[in-house]
Order: sequence, then C-alpha cells, then structure tokens
Amino acid sequence: MTFLHWINPLYSLSGFCVGALVGMTGVGGGSLMTPLLILLFGIHPSTAVGTDLLYAAVTKTGGTLVHGVYRTIDWRIVGRLAAGSLPATCLTILALSGANLHGDAAAKLINTVLSGALVLTAIALVFRRRILDLHARHIGELTPRSTAIATVAVGAVLGVLVSISSVGAGAIGVTALILLYPHLPMRRIVGSDIAHAVPLTLAGGIGHWLLGSIDWHVLLSLLVGSLPGIAIGSHVSVRVSDRTLRLTLATVLMVVAAKLIL
Repeated sequence: MTFLHWINPLYSLSGFCVGALVGMTGVGGGSLMTPLLILLFGIHPSTAVGTDLLYAAVTKTGGTLVHGVYRTIDWRIVGRLAAGSLPATCLTILALSGANLHGDAAAKLINTVLSGALVLTAIALVFRRRILDLHARHIGELTPRSTAIATVAVGAVLGVLVSISSVGAGAIGVTALILLYPHLPMRRIVGSDIAHAVPLTLAGGIGHWLLGSIDWHVLLSLLVGSLPGIAIGSHVSVRVSDRTLRLTLATVLMVVAAKLIL
C-alpha cells in the first residue's frame, strides 16, 4: 500500500482548517478536531479522542521546539504540571480500560465531558480578563508553596479532562497559569503550556492506543493537512483582530457543545 492510499483528502482538508485556526488563535486543536471527527465524520468518540491526542502530541512538539529555541518555556512550571497530569492521565486510562470504550455508555460519557470542556474553554476565551480581575480582587497572589501545590492540582485536572475528551490543555491551561503566575510574561505562559501538552497528550494517546482507540489512517491524513495549515494561520494571525477570532471560536465551541449533548 502506497503512502497516498493512507491519505483521505477530506480529513486532510479538515486538518488544514483546524490547523489554520490553531495558528491564528493558539487555541482550538482538540476543541475543534475531536467534535469535528465525531459530528462530521461519525467517528466513535473514543477513537476520535485517542486519534486527536496523538495528533496533538505531534503538532505540540513542533510548537515546543520553536518556544525552546526562543527560550520561552519555564521548565519548572512544566514539571509541576506534569507531576499532576501524568499520574492523573494514567489513572484515568486505567479506569477507562475497565469499560467498553466502543459502547454507547462510553460514548455518552465522552460526549458529556467533552461538552463541559468545550464550555469551559469558551468561557476562558471570552471572559479571561474578567476572571483575572476577580481573582486579583478576591484572592490575590498566592505564596510560592501554595502556587506550586495549585499548579500540580491544575495539572491533575487537565490530565483527567484531556484523557477523556482531549480538550483542556489550551485555553483552560493558559488561563490557570495566568492566575497562578501573574508576573510571568505571556509568551512564557504559552510556551510552558504548549511544552506541558506534549507529555500529557502523548501519555493519553499511548494509553488510548493500548486500548485500541486510534485510527492511524485518520491521524496521518489530519497531519498532512494541519501542519501547513498551522504555518499559514500563524502568518495570517497578525492581520486579524484577536478579539474577533476569540469570540468567533468561543461561539463555535458553544454551538458544538450543544450539538454533542442534544
């Protein structure tokens, strides 16, 4: 079988569109790709999640290399997040292994968690500034010890969310890091979040692979389209209003979340 026989043009086109949005907003990979695979292509939710996790691991690796070159990664934060997310991911995959991932009950669970994660992502996109203001007014800056513990806890929550839905490592993770590290430059927040997403999505993806929830043909087709899409989207991003992009993306996520539940 040749390489081209593994490529589905429709999946590649979808990958390109999602990649372009990721390049323009920095958010939206799992938030858009997993629902797209479920709603548009009719792929079972567990397979969509597992495939998207490995897809994200590859694309986030590229982003991590770029941030590493520019030294915009705080590896201390990455380590703290991973200390919570990796054990949580392993425990979540272990719990999922006891269920029939390709059955109706698993599909309902994944759709429910995915919908909730999409709503949280949309809220983080639209109301991030208000959330930050409320946090500064009522909680303020935490002590170094409390910050470290909270970072590990955030990692654990992300580990559960991402393992079940493949969503959460983007907008939710970035918003949490801004709250915990208010004096850290935004580029280091984003770089650290992307770097942490690599071991998180890779661990989740390998777990789903062991559970038989990966479609390799779909994965390859998505990557063929998304990699150039991310490059083009990153180039276009400087010409489009960030607020407009975020509001549009948040609206799409809310609509998708409603469709998954109904």
